[in-house]
Amino acid sequence: MSKQKAMISISVIVPLYNEADGISNFINGLISVLSKITPEFEIICIDDGSTDKTRAELKSARKLDARIKLLAFSRNFGKEAALTAGLDLASKDVVIPIDADFQDPPQLIPAMIAKWQEGFDVVLAHRRTRNDSVMKNLFSSLYHKLLFWISNRTIPADVGDFRLMDKKVVEAIRQMPEKTRYMKGIFAWVGFRKAVIEYDRPNRKSGVSKLKYYHLFKLGLDGIFSFSTKPLKIWLYIGAVFSLFAFFYAILLVLRTMVFGVSVPGYASIMVSILFIGGIQLVSLGIIGEYIARIYKETKNRPIYIVSEQHGFKEEKVSSSTKRQSRYA
Repeated sequence: MSKQKAMISISVIVPLYNEADGISNFINGLISVLSKITPEFEIICIDDGSTDKTRAELKSARKLDARIKLLAFSRNFGKEAALTAGLDLASKDVVIPIDADFQDPPQLIPAMIAKWQEGFDVVLAHRRTRNDSVMKNLFSSLYHKLLFWISNRTIPADVGDFRLMDKKVVEAIRQMPEKTRYMKGIFAWVGFRKAVIEYDRPNRKSGVSKLKYYHLFKLGLDGIFSFSTKPLKIWLYIGAVFSLFAFFYAILLVLRTMVFGVSVPGYASIMVSILFIGGIQLVSLGIIGEYIARIYKETKNRPIYIVSEQHGFKEEKVSSSTKRQSRYA
């Protein structure tokens, strides 16, 4: 069913961390694109504890256009928390998360709106190509194949946070209170009718990526452990295979001893077996530990983010110790 409206309204969520060099050009370009679609839009900028002049640049931009709104965290909580805050505060017909480095081209937004008007609830921006190093592309490809298998094929590959979501999709996401936030998985888990548009991801126009390999690795683990219990089940099967192997090997040893007697040789093979099995056990304990750590984090029930400053929102909608379930209970 199409979603034709006389006046569409758009919420754009922009998570920011130390993007002072390029934020002004990005905001101007974004406003230029949105203004051609509708005058009813808001740009929700989430300052994720920046240490440069990002917040000052946003305040200056807001003086020129009140549709630019600013929410500043008390410290750096991470991009997943910034996206969560933006979704908490978005109020328009459609919501679009986008990065401020121009790698998510604002020029794709009209095509997204057109797909939404055709009746789709989610419009994904799929990257045909990305200008990363060969090693990063290789690891990304392998990881997404693993995640695709572990998550029962619900999380699409080569799709980032850049997408359009209908307000009912956002309302569904707001009902998910978990503290470990892997937003790509959360976006995929809620479902709804999806469309895909293709694009070639350009290079950054300013600054450098704030996500180092350690952060990418940690985020990758969140994606695996937050949306599947297969890692736990895999070790059950591995343990069963090794137990079966040990059983048959024990029978072989008994038979050999009965026929040939006791032999001393075999120390090296025994040590290799002990070390190998010990390593398998430690890995399995580590995987269990990852799940337990996430349970521990959930039981503490700390807020996902803390707000230190806000401009353009109603006071009752934002507090300095925001808890999502208290606002949307």
